[in-house]
Amino acid sequence: MNAQRIVVWRHGQTALNVSGHIQGAQDHPLNETGRTQAREIAPQIAALNPVRIVSSPLSRAVDTAQEAAALLRLPVETDPRFRERSFGMWEGLNRAQIQERYPEQFAQWNAGGQPEGVGVEPKNATGTRFAAAAEEYAAAMDGGTLLVVAHGAAIAYGTCQLLGLDADEWMGLRGLDNCHWGMLVAQQERFPRWRLVAYNRLVNDDAVPNLETL
Repeated sequence: MNAQRIVVWRHGQTALNVSGHIQGAQDHPLNETGRTQAREIAPQIAALNPVRIVSSPLSRAVDTAQEAAALLRLPVETDPRFRERSFGMWEGLNRAQIQERYPEQFAQWNAGGQPEGVGVEPKNATGTRFAAAAEEYAAAMDGGTLLVVAHGAAIAYGTCQLLGLDADEWMGLRGLDNCHWGMLVAQQERFPRWRLVAYNRLVNDDAVPNLETL
């Protein structure tokens, strides 16, 4: 039996989120606002009753995950497949700096394409590794809810992959806001195997689905 639900939760705010600089695979910690966000939202995540927590190994994700883990008395496992999309030579730069230094690649990126020659990880590569890890952990569970704590682009492209969509071509999902979450519910013997029932949520309310009604 697999997990019935996957909850994806983006880390809290960092200084680079505020300044508009790309973090990518670099390890930047939560700022004070981010730590407060994680503490305040953790009870809502805990109310979704995850029974296993797996996080990106980057500290901004692990520290966010720990807030929910403390309430649930669960360990936080880490898996590098949940790390953020690598932005190569662009990490640490903001949009204006990228546009000035790499105008051709910026134009490709701004149009939704893959910038060439600057080490940016392809969207589908990010989505494939994320989805493969999520499927692996879900398959090892005896029902219940899996909580994955990760990053904006990784979650968006991984969710696309779980829904059977091509992240390189389909741009219907943007990255989650800081400390917002989404939920996918398993569909037995259907395609895609996962159904997206919540995305970019901040609070729990009656819109959270009852599994018995799906």
